[in-house]
Amino acid sequence: MIGATRGEREEGSVEGIVAEAVIDLDAIAHNVALLAERALVDGDHPSSLMAVVKADAFGHGIIPVSQAALKSGASWLGVTSVEEALAVRGAGIDAPMLAWLYGTDDDFIAAIDAGVDLSVSSISHLESIVDAAEQAGRPALIHLKIDTGLTRNGVRFDDWPDLVRQARVREMDGTVRVHGIWSHLASADDPGNPSVPAQLAAFDRALEIARDSGLDPDLRHLANSAGILDVPQSHFDLVRAGIALYGVEPIDGHDNGLRRAMTLRGRAVNVKRVGEGTGVSYMHEYITPGETTVVLVPLGYADGVPRRVSNRGEVLIRGHRCRIAGRVAMDQFVVDAGDLPVELGDPVVLFGPGDSGEPTVQDWATWAETNPHEILTGIGARVPRHYLPIKPETLKNLEQEFADG
Repeated sequence: MIGATRGEREEGSVEGIVAEAVIDLDAIAHNVALLAERALVDGDHPSSLMAVVKADAFGHGIIPVSQAALKSGASWLGVTSVEEALAVRGAGIDAPMLAWLYGTDDDFIAAIDAGVDLSVSSISHLESIVDAAEQAGRPALIHLKIDTGLTRNGVRFDDWPDLVRQARVREMDGTVRVHGIWSHLASADDPGNPSVPAQLAAFDRALEIARDSGLDPDLRHLANSAGILDVPQSHFDLVRAGIALYGVEPIDGHDNGLRRAMTLRGRAVNVKRVGEGTGVSYMHEYITPGETTVVLVPLGYADGVPRRVSNRGEVLIRGHRCRIAGRVAMDQFVVDAGDLPVELGDPVVLFGPGDSGEPTVQDWATWAETNPHEILTGIGARVPRHYLPIKPETLKNLEQEFADG
């Protein structure tokens, strides 16, 4: 598939492309600024913002999104792996960054040399990072992760006192610096869920144990996107914006003014008129109810279009919603366009901001019985990304906000 880079065509045009994901960096900048402001004004004291750019920035492109986020109010970047962290560093981005998921045999020396903060979720991880710091000849910056109730990563509460004691010993001998203590909320996207206050209480207790062991980290962080917007008491010193960064409301039914950043679109590569009773796509699971126009769209499950949306998902063609007809295939799917005057090359929007009546990524998540995170991160690498830049007036407003403090 042939894509295009920024500036090669007008914003609304699909000329010369078969399919692409359009990433609106101005929307990213808007969302970062909004979330950073919430972190500053809500909670007990001002908090800094980490832009979570793991999984290629939720499919949006880790390097351009990182650059846009740092221009717009983020002071930290968050990634999953050492590999992701080193890719960001390789692009010349030297902002503070935390990586948090790896085995005990990852290349911690390269991460330490690159100034990447590393999460520690077990004593074994601490020992591996200490060994790497000794080989690197410089202290490792670490964030100790306590499992406060998600029961995923992070050290068990029973093992927490031992971890903080050992971390303090290593801090005193100069092999590590405990830069942060953190955890992750399980159900902040469910307002009123009793797990949230329980996790807040557990985190406070973990911080108390750490202080009693002599640790005094600069950063305490717990809030994810939903926590930023709905649980101000979870803000502490740093908040981590994930799905909200990309314009998806983390809590169903809430509207915080986020702007969706990705539009997935293509164009009609085959259009034909067929009669009533025509079977469409594999196994003929769709039979045309009458004479109609069927449109072929060159995106399939190899590109991240879930098979589960077969016969239920919709796209926008010529200003109208049209249903996917039959099974989604590896590289393509068919749409029943009824009597619309569709022509070869017409734009087909799978999802976008929703401003023109097109489906949103939330709609697609509903049809696929999943969450927007899976839809966005599933958009494959062979779908080219086209970036719309941050608008000059947005940058001007941000510069003024930064100048005003």
